[in-house]
Amino acid sequence: MKKQVKDIMKNFVQLIEAAANGKKRVLDFGEDMVFYRGEIHIIKVIGDYPGMYISEIAQRLNVTRAVISKTIKKLENRGFIIKKEVQEDKKKLSVYLTKKGDVAYRAHHQFHLENDKEIFEYLEKLTERDLLVIKEFLNKANDMTKKHI
Repeated sequence: MKKQVKDIMKNFVQLIEAAANGKKRVLDFGEDMVFYRGEIHIIKVIGDYPGMYISEIAQRLNVTRAVISKTIKKLENRGFIIKKEVQEDKKKLSVYLTKKGDVAYRAHHQFHLENDKEIFEYLEKLTERDLLVIKEFLNKANDMTKKHI
């Protein structure tokens, strides 16, 4: 195996481990805006796709419906989201952000703009070929992680 391949894989595994075991388990946007990572990512999904069903959110985040339901209930109690019955099927619930939820959604977006700026600037400077190689690598890496879960 080439030395560069070993170095890349070592760095990649370190990145995966750091992401999986990140020290920032809680994001604090001030006042009543303190979230666990899972909570803010549910808010992001709902902000990106208003009116989703709980099952769709679970599928998108690759977790169980029970996990999403439990977290949705917490976020609803804190005033960040609202559930609405679907007219055609009263058993189904669509989920939406409240005004407070939208503030959290925008704070999370701003957090990523500020904290991910360097990587976006780096990627913008790359050639189309370099971007394609990175994209292919990430697709392969993503497929690999599915085998390890």
